Amino acid sequence: MQLDTEKISSYTDRFINGIVDYSPRLISAFLILFIGLWLISLLNKLAQNIMTKRNLEPTLTTFLANILIWVLRVLLFVIFISQLGVETSSFVAILGAAGLAIGLSLQGSLSNFAGGVLIILFKPFKVGDTIEAQAEVAKVLEIQIFTTKLITASNQIVYIPNGILSNNKIKNFSQNNTRRADIIVKINYDTDIKLAKEKLMEVMKNHPKVLRTPAPALIVNDLTDTGINLVLRPWSKNENFGEMSSDVLEFSLRELEKLEVTPFAKVNT
Repeated sequence: MQLDTEKISSYTDRFINGIVDYSPRLISAFLILFIGLWLISLLNKLAQNIMTKRNLEPTLTTFLANILIWVLRVLLFVIFISQLGVETSSFVAILGAAGLAIGLSLQGSLSNFAGGVLIILFKPFKVGDTIEAQAEVAKVLEIQIFTTKLITASNQIVYIPNGILSNNKIKNFSQNNTRRADIIVKINYDTDIKLAKEKLMEVMKNHPKVLRTPAPALIVNDLTDTGINLVLRPWSKNENFGEMSSDVLEFSLRELEKLEVTPFAKVNT
């Protein structure tokens, strides 16, 4: 079998001419790719620096930076294959349909993500705050993208979805530096109410962790069938609240017992 040198030469010439003709497009496509990757890296660092300077939460900063970098990479890939001469209209249509399907299947997760962004932007609480939400009173350990991680006083970890958290009532005990306790005690009708109030005021004024400003207060809250409800309202710093309210309750009950009163007590926080 003899080789047809003319055909081989013709195919070789066509191949070389094709490479020569296509090489500018190939070179420009890879230049776009490498320069684009470098610019994306630069923009990602710049965006992270801007978000850090604006005191955004580290979790949000990292997540937004990751979203930015992947969106830019997808756009760069589309430009790259377009420069190579590949038809991109069908590719973009498939990408859009896939994005729509993923979005519909992850509606709950997207709601939680949006809730996390709102929490981080508007800051109803931050890491380290003690909050009450969804019938839980706990300290915030971490604000994640989809959930917020809490730890209760009994050392239990609680995860609350951000979508639910951002759309419901949140009570923040740490946002202000001071906190007031409402301590309810009940005395009998035959008790000397004036003397009882004086003794209870002394308890609050003599406690070292009860603030002088705002001044503690004592009011008659209710007249019930079984006695008179008095409310002690001492203030303290957040870090002293638990100890202060416990001490004031205990010392108040001791003083009422000295007056031969059978006391009933309750602490509202």
